[in-house]
Amino acid sequence: MPKYVFVCGALISGLGKGIVTSSVGRNLQIRGKKINVIKIDPYLNIDAGTMNPFEHGETYVTADGAELDVDFGHYERMLDLEMKAEQNITTGQVYLSVIEAERRGDFLGKTVQVIPHITDEIKARIKKVAKNNKDIDVLIIEVGGTIGDIESQPFLEAIRQLRRETPKEDTALILLTYVMKPPNLKELKTKPTQHAVRELQSMGLTPDIIIARGEQDLTEEAKEKIVMFCDVPANAVFSLPDLDTVLRAPIYLDKQGFGSTLNWILNYENVKANWMEDEKIIEKLLNAENEVTIAIIGKYTRLADSYISIKEALMHAGIANNTKVNVEFISSERFETEEKPFHELLKYDGILVPGGFGSRGVEGKINIIKFARENKLPFLGVCFGFQLSVVEFARNVCNMDKAHTTEVDEKTLYPVIDLLPEQHSIHKKGGTMRLGAHKVLLKKDSIFHSMYNSDFCVERHRHRYEVNPQFIQDLEKQGLHFSGKSEDGRRMETLEYKDNPNFIATQFHPEFNSKPKKPSPPYYYFISRVLKNKQ
Repeated sequence: MPKYVFVCGALISGLGKGIVTSSVGRNLQIRGKKINVIKIDPYLNIDAGTMNPFEHGETYVTADGAELDVDFGHYERMLDLEMKAEQNITTGQVYLSVIEAERRGDFLGKTVQVIPHITDEIKARIKKVAKNNKDIDVLIIEVGGTIGDIESQPFLEAIRQLRRETPKEDTALILLTYVMKPPNLKELKTKPTQHAVRELQSMGLTPDIIIARGEQDLTEEAKEKIVMFCDVPANAVFSLPDLDTVLRAPIYLDKQGFGSTLNWILNYENVKANWMEDEKIIEKLLNAENEVTIAIIGKYTRLADSYISIKEALMHAGIANNTKVNVEFISSERFETEEKPFHELLKYDGILVPGGFGSRGVEGKINIIKFARENKLPFLGVCFGFQLSVVEFARNVCNMDKAHTTEVDEKTLYPVIDLLPEQHSIHKKGGTMRLGAHKVLLKKDSIFHSMYNSDFCVERHRHRYEVNPQFIQDLEKQGLHFSGKSEDGRRMETLEYKDNPNFIATQFHPEFNSKPKKPSPPYYYFISRVLKNKQ
């Protein structure tokens, strides 16, 4: 069995446990260790698929079709892993499994309780992932929420039991905390961290490492207080202030000795890390020769995490194109009035319309897509952006008045986007979309064939509605080119215009496969067109 490293958070949410977990993994990887990650989410949802992005950020989709928390994107991008559904454990999954077992009579009449039945289920799920990853050295488990949350308590108890059942040198517990500096006091305050550690200790857990987030590095005085009152050695307290890029976080921690301390706790031989390749990527990112600004048009623009994979994919494409990519979020609802501020769009170097659901802001997106197409502005549509590109073309080029998607208008005379026949009988929302990695066949002599340099690609999907087969012939007659299709030919996957290489769209989500060293082909192509158009 692998060694276990647990990562918990204290005081406030949103501290960046996903980045810290990825930094832990990267510090182990750089020293030759094979790792994998589990994320525990204490909410009652089975998964993140039915959550509004304002609630929890974007829903990240894995190759095996799981709809997971935003942190899974950090793991895949920073650690070059391919996560799976079993690596997300939620309260909903655990309780559902135990209740179903009780209904079957599996407990033979015993009283079913949080301890041992819920905690046993949690441990069993962790051990299952460990068993299914026999070649790894370390399994990192991030616990969502914060210390003191009532919903986290069963998970912390399960961790306590796992640590008790495992040799001391085979586990480590890392606590991420927040050290504040009140403006009127002008000094770092560690008392909240001390209380968080005491609460953790009351549950039978003591952190081996404490990482302090904040606006600045810990002062020596603050560090000494944490060492004294939190029962950790001096070489196990680290600072992680806000950085110019999250890619720097693993290196920043290691320069303070984090990697050596973690090796010491896990009884590994101390190996010096070589961060040269990682630093080259950061250098390219921060010192690019070119600079562009992309407008992301959406309905969840008040929370940047709603589109974090798209932002990261644009950044990766920028690195490969020697370009700094700035992003600005624009609410599509502003473009639904009679006096539409289209002139504002001209200050951007490219326009991206991402995925989304529901009717709010749809007409604004369609108006913007029309403006981009007619003015040949560099444009990338993703998922819903792909579907609305079809709607816009049907309305304004094919003269299909008020053509629409039946997701928004069930009575439209031109349902160019609709459910396929077999989808009409599906009524449950969770986990019923077209999800995960699917093969897409690419037509020769198309833009998409050239960008992938292949007859096919495999990309991740998360959608329910499709291009209506009844209208494909009419749309293509007018110049819309569906250059990528599903293996059975029934689903349209990519579109382009032969007379406008600046305009592309994908039904799939290419951002989920993008990495800092391996950018997504559609995003790379989009930024390259943005550069060419700007020049």
